[in-house]
Amino acid sequence: MKNDTVNIGLIGFGTIGSGVVTILKQNMDLIEKKSGKKINLKKIVDLDISTPRGVDVDPEKLSTNVDDILEDEDIDIVIELIGGYLPALDFILKALNKGKHVVTANKALLAKHWDEIISAAEENQVKISFEASVGGGIPLLQPLNESLAANNIQSIYGIINGTANYILTKMTQEGLNFDSVLNEAQDKGYAEQDPTFDVEGHDTAQKLILLTILGFGEYIKEEKFHVEGIRNITPEDIIFNLEERGYVIKLLGISRKTDNELEVRVHPTLIPQDHLLASVNGVFNGVYIEGDAVGPVMMYGQGAGSMPTASAVIGDCLDIINNPQKEIPFGPLKENPASLKSIENVKSKYYIRLKALDHPGVLHSIAGILSDFNISIESVSQKKLDDGPAVPIFIVTHKASENDLRSALKKIDELKDIKEKSMFIRILEE
Repeated sequence: MKNDTVNIGLIGFGTIGSGVVTILKQNMDLIEKKSGKKINLKKIVDLDISTPRGVDVDPEKLSTNVDDILEDEDIDIVIELIGGYLPALDFILKALNKGKHVVTANKALLAKHWDEIISAAEENQVKISFEASVGGGIPLLQPLNESLAANNIQSIYGIINGTANYILTKMTQEGLNFDSVLNEAQDKGYAEQDPTFDVEGHDTAQKLILLTILGFGEYIKEEKFHVEGIRNITPEDIIFNLEERGYVIKLLGISRKTDNELEVRVHPTLIPQDHLLASVNGVFNGVYIEGDAVGPVMMYGQGAGSMPTASAVIGDCLDIINNPQKEIPFGPLKENPASLKSIENVKSKYYIRLKALDHPGVLHSIAGILSDFNISIESVSQKKLDDGPAVPIFIVTHKASENDLRSALKKIDELKDIKEKSMFIRILEE
């Protein structure tokens, strides 16, 4: 950026890319006023440049050849919005090595290839910005990395996948089962035809990796921590906890320090109704951060979508334009989770669902096994929901180690009167 004009190249003209173009066209006067420079979207590259995007673009700006951006010495900032691992990694690394700043929303790529990408940016003295990679349009990563820099971060709790949150919200509000809500979400475009990445927690995990790097200075890849989805949640789980205990179920990404160890995990979690995160519904995202100086901070907004995500992308471009020499301390480049606590050693209160034949002594046997593994029962409820011979049993425990709980449930599932594999949900500490 050696003159009064900043040239931008956009790789990827899909949902978010078209949002970037739309915002630049609608708000260009405001953007240029805030940057003090003329902004020129010089080239847009995509494999498909013929399908209408709902925004007018000069055909001369469109190309199917990525080198029209990467080899153009006049382009200052490259926006990568194609997603995935390859060829996105090659494009980003080439742009950085050519001395171009990069803005991306690609959380999967950053989570997997963090060291390569950050190293390339630092070696070439250019910036890599990725606010849009977590929480869509929510101002989250820059505040965490800069505004909260004076804090020892104690915990991060995130509802950061809109698809899973939409499904759980609809199940809660309408008493529907998982499959029917998933089908509806797919029909409305809130869920992919293959929803595994979202409903099994992998999308949340990748975003949590970035939050953990910026919040705790620890780079931990997904295979090193527990990731669990929402497929096994039933309306009975939701109704019991909501009506009897005042808890809602959310898919939560958790990163926190306990006993000088870091816990990183993704799983369904029971949250008290009066907690700020409990009111994050539908496709919205929310991240709750606790710092030793600032206390609790809640960040909430639209976590996906064309315009909200594009808003964050353009915000990153403005930050680069206004602060091209600003050094950003990203934390570690290499994975070194020496202080990571395994899920087996985590202690929590638990909700357990069992299904057993309604015979004398069943509850006594279950309670005995839990006691044998140092697990104390807080409450138990047995409700006959249909005319079948098996009855659901809902148990809430006091705090126990996960290893003890899993061992106890393995024994309980072996009882002849237990007719379905037990399931459990961790309870957020109040």
